[in-house]
Amino acid sequence: MEAIMNKKFLLVPLVVLTLVSLACSVTINLPDTKTKVGDTVSETINVPLPSNQTVPAEVSISFGAGTLKIQPGATEGIISGSARYNVAELKPVVTTNGNSVSVTQGSFKLKGLPTFGSDVVNEWDLAFANTPMSLVIKAGAYEGNYELGGLSINRLEVTDGASKVSLGFTTPNQVEMTTLKYSTGASEVKISGLGNANVDAVSFTGGAGSYTLDFSGTLQRNMTVSIDSGVSSVTILVPTGVAAQVTSESSLTSVMSSSSWQQSGNTYQQSGSGYKITILVKMGAGSLQLENSK
Repeated sequence: MEAIMNKKFLLVPLVVLTLVSLACSVTINLPDTKTKVGDTVSETINVPLPSNQTVPAEVSISFGAGTLKIQPGATEGIISGSARYNVAELKPVVTTNGNSVSVTQGSFKLKGLPTFGSDVVNEWDLAFANTPMSLVIKAGAYEGNYELGGLSINRLEVTDGASKVSLGFTTPNQVEMTTLKYSTGASEVKISGLGNANVDAVSFTGGAGSYTLDFSGTLQRNMTVSIDSGVSSVTILVPTGVAAQVTSESSLTSVMSSSSWQQSGNTYQQSGSGYKITILVKMGAGSLQLENSK
């Protein structure tokens, strides 16, 4: 029996070596998936206000790779702006149904292993109207610049991949926002003016990246915040004089704080008056910085 078992164990590396040698000698011909580019097209986007304005609009933006900009100031309808692209399948598609509005990135689909080169142009520049809405943004590997101050957003959800994003509220959100959810991958994300978001609860989920959450602005209610990330660098900025509490639940995280934060175990407190920000941070590993907004 022992001799048979030894023979079996000897066969394992032999089989592995055989498979490796076969793999090295096999050539796989993949289909040509290079993206076909053409002339750059500039297209105007105008989305009319939903026919049913008795309830908040449900706005959805779906975007892949490229540059996406969103700001207030629609000249007409609920969304106005422009798109520039040089791949026909990237042409934006607008769909409206009752109080639902969606702008999606055409019918572009990847087949096989893509070669999405730097010669591909895909840029959206959108302005939103100040009408009550929920806003959902789904994007891929892209660069995003969102200025949402002055709009009337009752719920915000952003999901993206490897990205570089700046999202801000330089002026107050005009309606109460129940939740702000942001889920991202290996990316660089900065969210500023969260005090102006007029939001009850913030949920941020990240992978391996660099993330900054700036709570500057004027709080209009108590705010609870959860941050859950992998191996990352997280910076939290809270204005001096705003009551805040940060609890870190990670033994592998290095925490650095300015002098306004008082530590007790894994909890950091900043004294202040008025509404309070309560933050729970869960990190796989990395660095957590607690600072004050300027």
